[in-house]
Parts: sequence; C-alpha cells; structure tokens
Amino acid sequence: MRPAVFLDKDGTLVEDVPYNVDPALLVFTRDAVEGLRRLQAAGFALLVVTNQPGIALGLFDHEALDRLREGLVGRLAEHGVRLYGFHACPHAPGADGRSLTCACRKPAPGLLLQAARIHRLDLRRSWMVGDILHDVEAGRRAGCRTVLLDVGHETEWLPGPLRTPHHRCSTLLEAAEAILGAEAPAAAGPTDAPPALAALPL
Repeated sequence: MRPAVFLDKDGTLVEDVPYNVDPALLVFTRDAVEGLRRLQAAGFALLVVTNQPGIALGLFDHEALDRLREGLVGRLAEHGVRLYGFHACPHAPGADGRSLTCACRKPAPGLLLQAARIHRLDLRRSWMVGDILHDVEAGRRAGCRTVLLDVGHETEWLPGPLRTPHHRCSTLLEAAEAILGAEAPAAAGPTDAPPALAALPL
C-alpha cells in the first residue's frame, strides 16, 4: 500500500471555471505541474477527487465529464505527470447548499475512501490538498493529513477541529514542499507503472 496525494480539481489543480467540461479551458494553477512532479518523484500516487454537481443540475452529462477527465490526463501526461485516478461526486448539495445528500460529496470522505480501496492506498500516510475547508474536512475524515491552498476561495470559514488544515500554502509547489518536508514516504518508486486509470461509478 502506498501513500497518495488527493487533489481537489477546481481552484487547486486547475483554475476555477464554473461547471467547465471543455478540456480546452483547462489551465493549471501557478506552479501546479512542478509541485506534482516533486510529489510523484517522491513516490506519492496522485489522484483527483472533485465535486461535480453540474451533472445533477443538468448542466452537463457523464460523457462530458469523461472527456474532461481524458483531457486532463493527457495534459498532465505531456508534463510527465500520471494520474492514478479521477473520482467525481455527481450529486448536488442539499437545498440549503450545505447538507449532504450522499456519502461522496466533500466534506464527506466517500471519494477518498473508495479511491483508497480501488488503488490500495495507505490513507494514514496520504494527504488531501484543496482550496476550501470542505476539502480539509474530507481529508481529515478519511484519516489523511491536509493542506489548504489559502488563495481566497474559502469564504465561510466555518470552524471545527476537522476543518483545521495541517498546513496552509499558496501554491501546489508550496504544498508539495510542505508534504515532502513532513515525511519521506516509504513508497514505490516513480518508475512503477500505475494501475489503469479509474473513475468511480457515477
């Protein structure tokens, strides 16, 4: 079992374009690729875990999200970065915008737990990186350590021990440095081939 870095997509890995499913509009956040390269070289499996309520809201379908996933995988591969998985929650939040209607929508930990089972990941040695505290809470509930990209996307700042990140950073490169400074994982080397890229059943 190897450690992983779970990455939120919008606002963390790529610039946030609301409800975007056009691969042509994917733009990596500042220093994201270099940060991912360093994590990959250290033996971390890299996975995306993302809330995609546009499916439930009828703004796009599963096929459109699959095309976006394929585009993202291809763009990362051009930079020598391999994704082990892309796991998306297709459900909308409750009517109040906060309550959960499923076990996979962050801040619930379902995406991380299912990804860990599929890919045989060690959650205790894994990290969750995201730009809002829902990402932090999902990571902590799954048993991971967490990094908040404090870039102005969190607006509510609802408190709680599960919503306190282990580190705050401004870029994915800074997040990678914080993670690598915390431990040197005893993981499979970066030359190991990943399992077939998988998406959770939607």
